Amino acid sequence: MVVVITDENRAEYKQELAAMHRHRKQVFVDFLKWNIPVVDEIYEIDQFDNSDAVYLVVLDPDSRKHLGSIRLIPSTKPHILESMFPFLCEDAVPVAEDIWEITRLCTAPNAPNPKLVLGQLATGLMEFGLLYGVRKFTFVTHMGALSQVLAFGWDCEPLGLPQKVSGDEIGAMLVNVDTQSLHMCRKKLGTQKPLLRLPTAARAA
Repeated sequence: MVVVITDENRAEYKQELAAMHRHRKQVFVDFLKWNIPVVDEIYEIDQFDNSDAVYLVVLDPDSRKHLGSIRLIPSTKPHILESMFPFLCEDAVPVAEDIWEITRLCTAPNAPNPKLVLGQLATGLMEFGLLYGVRKFTFVTHMGALSQVLAFGWDCEPLGLPQKVSGDEIGAMLVNVDTQSLHMCRKKLGTQKPLLRLPTAARAA
């Protein structure tokens, strides 16, 4: 299952979020060697993990173990592309109420089927966008991983030319949110059923 965790329901998922931050540290700091903040030598948490952040988290339906996750931030709030990598955009960084940023895409090191987890996150993002009125997502990626991103079935376009940063070639991308992309993601995943488990307040609305 893919749960939507917001500031309002975060208390219900304390253990799952702690596991997410542990796995982010293992993936981004221990394995990829990113120079980013670590809390208590265990958790990867930065300044963007604040009340504005929304997380899509894939949990094992039986054990509720964290299998993968992604962080979403409204572009109208401080976010990575605008704060750290605006030079990756040929024009101004896209900012609007209906544009959100994707960051910290992570699969748990012990996930039994990482490809399935990535497919669930990719599909969940399209569902989230259509449900919450998000028209576009932005993200920064290593260009070596771009083919994997495009394999999700997203409709992507570059925001500028890739550039070398600390020896790595990275670029900024824009993802269009539409029903056709959702259909493509669901087709690749092999299901037409909705994946997201929404917060109680959102379900009531």
